[in-house]
Amino acid sequence: MEQATFAGGCFWCMVHPFDQWPGVLKVVSGYTGGHSVNPTYEDVCAGHTGHYEAVNITFDPAQITYAQLLDIYWQQIDPTDSGGQFYDRGPSYKPAIFYHSPEQKRLAEQSRDALDASGRFNRPVAVEILPAGPFYPAEDYHQNFYRTHEAHYQQYRRGSGRDIFLAKHWGMPSNH
Repeated sequence: MEQATFAGGCFWCMVHPFDQWPGVLKVVSGYTGGHSVNPTYEDVCAGHTGHYEAVNITFDPAQITYAQLLDIYWQQIDPTDSGGQFYDRGPSYKPAIFYHSPEQKRLAEQSRDALDASGRFNRPVAVEILPAGPFYPAEDYHQNFYRTHEAHYQQYRRGSGRDIFLAKHWGMPSNH
C-alpha cells in the first residue's frame, strides 16, 4: 500500500472524487504542512498553524497508480489559483501536492508541467509540490462529510463555485 496527499481547498470536496475508485482503500480528511502538533479545525482556519486542509489517500498501486490519482486531483481544483480554492481563501485552502517519495515528486512535477503546457488554462499552474510531513486527521465530523451531511455538502459545493468551474474546464457533472 502507498500514500498520496493532496490539498485542494476544502477537504470535504476532495474525498468523494477519490474514494469511488477501485484500489483506493481509504481517504482521510486532515491537516498537513504546518508547524504545530495535532491542530484543530479552528486553529487551522485561524491561520496560526501553517497547515493546509488536505486528504491522505491509502491506495493499492496494483489497482490504481499514483499517476491516475494525479489526473483525478487536477480535475478537482483550479490549478491556477494559489490563493485558495473557489469560495475558500487563504493559506489553509491553497492547493498543493505532498509527495511521499522521489518517484511521486517526479510524477507530480511531470504531471504539473504537462498540464501547464496543455494550454487548458490561460494562467500558469500554481500548485506547490512539497515533501510530505506529518498528517493529522481532522475531527470525526469532517470525515466522509459528503455522506454524513449530504444536503449541506451539496449546497456548499454548488455555492462555492467549484462545480461551475469543473464543468467549464473539465466537462465534469456537478454531482461529486
